[in-house]
Amino acid sequence: MQNISNYQKAFIAYLQQYAKPKQPENLYNPINYILELGGKRLRPVLTLMTAEIFDANHRDAFDAALSVEIFHNFSLVHDDIMDDAPLRRGQQTVHEKWDINTGILSGDAMLIMAYQLFENYEPKTFQALAKLFSKTALEVCEGQQYDVDFETRDDVTISEYLKMIEYKTAVLVGAAMKMGAIVAKTSEENKESIYHFGRLLGIAFQLQDDYLDAFGDPKTFGKQIGGDIIENKKTYLYLKALEYLDADKKRQLEQLYSVQLEDNKDKIETVKQFFVESGSAKATQNAIEEYTNKAFKILDDLTISEEKKQLLKEFGMGLMTRKV
Repeated sequence: MQNISNYQKAFIAYLQQYAKPKQPENLYNPINYILELGGKRLRPVLTLMTAEIFDANHRDAFDAALSVEIFHNFSLVHDDIMDDAPLRRGQQTVHEKWDINTGILSGDAMLIMAYQLFENYEPKTFQALAKLFSKTALEVCEGQQYDVDFETRDDVTISEYLKMIEYKTAVLVGAAMKMGAIVAKTSEENKESIYHFGRLLGIAFQLQDDYLDAFGDPKTFGKQIGGDIIENKKTYLYLKALEYLDADKKRQLEQLYSVQLEDNKDKIETVKQFFVESGSAKATQNAIEEYTNKAFKILDDLTISEEKKQLLKEFGMGLMTRKV
């Protein structure tokens, strides 16, 4: 087993070999741009790490890891268009740097490229990876649709929100880990357990992302602070605040989430105050810890060494306390 930074370095070196200039430039340059923007490389690292946890060489999982990363970035390109987001990882989004049509077409190509990478595996592994990928990709689309639907609904529940982030974010984290397990040819029980471990960590990860969107450091977070507030997104923070606030303050918060302003600075600060005063910010941190601990409990079912279980716990703790 290696440490996380070694997996990151190995994956980035493999990615750089893959992301070569191609023709037509207006199709492939935006793809290489988003792939090389950086980011945490969380999902591909999990694929590589999981392969080695189940006694395979991490190099055998490079193509599966790259597929996960390309798909993830494809979804970001299209999400940024739908959200009209100006920044991604502190840089211009693809549709801002080029245009919307380019973002759509380059994103479409990325989805196809992600599937192509499975062709580098023998038939049984290819079939298992493609089946998992198809299921996961459709769930991610369902999660995105729930997210869009919630923008025009005033009756979103906490359970509905958790289902949305499970589909939009967490299932891909679970799939990234299961792909490593598939490449390693471990038992079906181990594959399922590591999938659910990743899925629960993915929920914690997204809740942490929601929290950092409001309370993160703009120098390290890489996205516009308060972006969810500006877009009136009904996050866990918002829904918990509505649950805890008195009737008057609840109306004020709902009013703030019913308008689009030219200057959102005051809106962001006021909403953040509601999140803190209501106890919503603390409740969100508690939920992050709860889902992380649920993930850790699943490790009991894995037939791997205690040393490897500890490595997975350390990774989960790192996600729970991250600032980016």
